[in-house]
Amino acid sequence: MTKPHHLGHLSVLISGASVAGPALALNLARYGARVTVVEKAPALRTGGFAVDFRGHVHRTVLTAMGIWDDVHAHRTRMGRQTVVAADGTPRVELPAEMMSGDVEIFRGDLARIMYERTKDAVEYVFGDSVTALTDTPRGVEVAFERGAPRRFDLVVGADGLHSRTRRLVFGDESRHLRFLDHYVAGFSLPNHLGLNRTGRLYSEPGRCVGVSNYDGDPERAGALLVFRSERLAYDRRDVAAQKRILTERFAGTGWETPAVLKGLAETDDLYFDAIAQIHVDRLVRGRVALLGDAGYGATMGGMGTGVAIVAAHVLAGELALAGGDHRIALPAYESRIRDFARGCQKISGNAGPFFAPATERRIRSRDRMYRLLGSRPMAGFFKRLTERAATAIQLREYPA
Repeated sequence: MTKPHHLGHLSVLISGASVAGPALALNLARYGARVTVVEKAPALRTGGFAVDFRGHVHRTVLTAMGIWDDVHAHRTRMGRQTVVAADGTPRVELPAEMMSGDVEIFRGDLARIMYERTKDAVEYVFGDSVTALTDTPRGVEVAFERGAPRRFDLVVGADGLHSRTRRLVFGDESRHLRFLDHYVAGFSLPNHLGLNRTGRLYSEPGRCVGVSNYDGDPERAGALLVFRSERLAYDRRDVAAQKRILTERFAGTGWETPAVLKGLAETDDLYFDAIAQIHVDRLVRGRVALLGDAGYGATMGGMGTGVAIVAAHVLAGELALAGGDHRIALPAYESRIRDFARGCQKISGNAGPFFAPATERRIRSRDRMYRLLGSRPMAGFFKRLTERAATAIQLREYPA
């Protein structure tokens, strides 16, 4: 059995407090590292999409982190989702395991669980962000938008698909982001369909409208809009412009779309982004490493949260085994996580075409395939299929 390695001498700055950042903070805090997490938002972000975990690797890591029971206690208990025709009649029943894995939790609930576990041992700085990074023999000199400059032994960019850390150290986003011909939006709206932990999906060529209720709240539901498109130019901070884009793209769409667009006009929690992937040549440069979506992200469908949790476990474990020596630990992390992350990322390329097939023929073909996969004789095969990428890594034994 490997003896534990204490990292009390190691100072680590983590940029980002969504999921990957707190996950790494929790793992490093267990080894005694001095961890600071900086987050540009003024407080811990709540809400967000539901995220799922599947297979023995995810469970092993969540158990090692000591949060499996908490995650399970806060699971959504989401049931089946139904693909419907324009008049609302069911076309395909999608099993809960397909959309929700073994256990599913809201991203905000997961972040809160990890934050509560670490807030007394980790320094969290909200309302600030990194503006410059200089790698030196003595550490990384970090400049902040608001706070005073500081030096850290290591810096980890866990600041998402549009990572500033990645831009500062690895180059402009245009070098790394691959657009996958679709956009996605999510927002809350009234539960006008009376859904209770179920969902409805409606597709027309190049467009998808979904309404789901994950938490049993009789008043509120969540909307999902996916559409096929050329690359669009818009300001990511201009919510009104994003609402106009969505309203124009979904004008004339059938089923419950008019009610969904009414909810869009009234919502104050819109998420809108391209369906895209991040591809970098390296995850590590000197004393700086990328973690989660910043290094190998996909907007949806690539099990990004599961990958981030596993990668945080691996990065912290390699640092513990190396006694905090980044020259050994960071390349080992990159070597162990790269193929696993790429394998999960690869399946995310199917997300846009699944929700919004380009033609009526492809919609019918999708429905036939998932009708077959959702049947009882295929249940075991389907479960193994959905877990294949999530379990395609051999976890190393790290200090307890």
